[in-house]
Amino acid sequence: MVCPRFLQQHMADAWRIWRIKDASLELRLPLVMGILNVTPDSFYDGGVHHGSVADAVEHAAKMLEQGAGIIDIGGESSRPGSEPLSADEELERVLPVISELKARHPAAVISIDTYKARVADAAVGAGAAIVNDISAGRLDPELLPFAAESGCGYVLMHMLGTPRDMQREPHYDDPVAEIHAFLKERLHRLAEAGIAPERVVLDPGIGFGKRLSDNLALIANAEKLRVDGRPLLFGVSRKSFLGKLLGRGPEQRLAGTVAANALLLRQGVDILRVHDVREAVDTVKLHLALLPQRPQTGGKC
Repeated sequence: MVCPRFLQQHMADAWRIWRIKDASLELRLPLVMGILNVTPDSFYDGGVHHGSVADAVEHAAKMLEQGAGIIDIGGESSRPGSEPLSADEELERVLPVISELKARHPAAVISIDTYKARVADAAVGAGAAIVNDISAGRLDPELLPFAAESGCGYVLMHMLGTPRDMQREPHYDDPVAEIHAFLKERLHRLAEAGIAPERVVLDPGIGFGKRLSDNLALIANAEKLRVDGRPLLFGVSRKSFLGKLLGRGPEQRLAGTVAANALLLRQGVDILRVHDVREAVDTVKLHLALLPQRPQTGGKC
């Protein structure tokens, strides 16, 4: 006879495995994804790591040392109002960094932040294992077939419109229910395209076509956004909703970021996407230390 408690624990653990190419990430403990923008125009760190492969790789190495489990590399800004970038220019920015980072740190788990199939293909070929797609496969029809064939991990994110127009009067009647329905529908679409659910993590897309009230509702109801038990990723780091709420510029939003991440961890969010890895790792450590101690059962029911 199977112990019900063992079965319950086994089922709970099953969705905490994220398949990424030929490996798996264990998500029994929250994971920190470090942001590495190699762009000249991102809202917070635009230009800081653009134009110097050595500087970008050094920053990635620092984030790994601080405890980042994933390095998310992006070559095209997705800030509100940004214009799309050609695949050639995006590749010129990200490929040297991915190749050099993988050469220096072979065990590093690299994510490519792109919605373009050609960029994803080249990035995965250079060493990335995850595609972080803000479009949920809706901007490039070739991306989902590539993801299915490559076996890469996939971040499925909600966005209203495109970066160029997403903040032009976004509206929801019930943001939590509507974005949950979107994630559910797209997860089903990915499965139809050949991308198994265990390769997918869900991101509600904080700041991507949302009002301040929408962002706060999503953060306050994070666990309600989980679909079919898949892991949740949130990226609140230094975003403009914090500026609207606190009256602070991007460089002064770290405290707000930490506070939001602490609340997300209390709700079971699995991955925090951040600019400030050390502070996020400290937040995870404190969260784990404050969890109720599990009773010792000695293996019995």
